[in-house]
Amino acid sequence: MKVILTGSIAFDYLMYFPGYFKDHILPESLHKISLSFLVDDMVKRFGGVGANIAYNMALIGGDPYLYSAAGQDFGDFDKHLRSAGVDTSGVYIDPVKFTASFFQNTDLGQAQIASFYTGAMADSVNMPLADAKGHPGDLVMVSPTDPRAMERYMEECKGLGLRMLFDPGQQIVRMNAATMRKGLKNAYGLFVNDYEFELLQKETGCSAEEILHGPEFCVVTLGKEGARVVTAQEDILVPVIPDVKIVDPTGVGDAFRGGFLRGYLLGWPMRVCAEMGATTAAYCLAEHGTQEHSFTWAQFKKYYRSTFDDKGLLDTINQDKE
Repeated sequence: MKVILTGSIAFDYLMYFPGYFKDHILPESLHKISLSFLVDDMVKRFGGVGANIAYNMALIGGDPYLYSAAGQDFGDFDKHLRSAGVDTSGVYIDPVKFTASFFQNTDLGQAQIASFYTGAMADSVNMPLADAKGHPGDLVMVSPTDPRAMERYMEECKGLGLRMLFDPGQQIVRMNAATMRKGLKNAYGLFVNDYEFELLQKETGCSAEEILHGPEFCVVTLGKEGARVVTAQEDILVPVIPDVKIVDPTGVGDAFRGGFLRGYLLGWPMRVCAEMGATTAAYCLAEHGTQEHSFTWAQFKKYYRSTFDDKGLLDTINQDKE
């Protein structure tokens, strides 16, 4: 069984302003605002929902297939993903555009001004799932990317006999109610955080129970409260790994998905899948950036077992990274 990851590939440009934006904004002149902030520090990091999930899944021995679009500047990013074990052969490279980019400026009060450049991400709408060479029964993760591509994949999954994992994320606010309901109807699995779960109810008019019990399984991440996994047979709550130093929460949900998917593809119990997700999320949370953490399989097992009991299940597979 294969998992096809269709989410975005992006660069994150993170800047830090050593002052407060509010001190330089004139409320009476907002209609002609013109500001430029000199920043002391900037970092460029690898990101994007699809790339983040793929990276985390690969770290624990998965074989993620990234099916997305990137730009002419993808070279080093590509090497980074392939070195982690991600199959990037399905990435379309636009020879003219740049890879999608997120620009964020944060001040001393944690106020933020951000912009997102779509760039090559828009090309994903011209990438039919048939070209991903999946087989009936394979999984397709429909994660945030160009909303038009997401809607296309919702339809194509059904026609190709692929099982859709719906991960609408921040694009909930970009898609209309009919499209969101279509996503829920066609979903084999659903991944949302607790805020997105409430937003889904508001935008679609569906009740919490309708959303939770529509797909074969539903995963709702709950921040510091852990994660809830609902199937027809069980409704479980998996805690987070305690006492993790919180450095940067960006990409933690993507890390959880990568860990969960690795366990799911192995056919392991939902609880173990969610616990694997919680473990990869903890690694991500303790580092700046979404793909700066790394570990061996032996280290992963030890960290997992500091909180959870897999009853020896993790010992049944061997990883090259061990």
